[in-house]
Amino acid sequence: MQKAINVIALLSGLVAGANVALAGYLYFNRVAIFEDAKAKVTEAAVEAVTSALPGMVDGLMPDIPEVPSATGGVVPSVPGL
Repeated sequence: MQKAINVIALLSGLVAGANVALAGYLYFNRVAIFEDAKAKVTEAAVEAVTSALPGMVDGLMPDIPEVPSATGGVVPSVPGL
């Protein structure tokens, strides 16, 4: 029974040590982790806007009317206007 308790205590110590090591790693590398996350979010946002922009611009542009090949006759001027 004592051996089982010693194994459990050893595993508990290893888990606690791993938690401390992970917390230390995250603390000392937090700036790099945040900068990497910001860069990824910015890249994703730019990509989303870039892919959506042509469709939005095409939808907002009015249709260009066709230019006639010839114009009509001269409209006479009305005296007094």
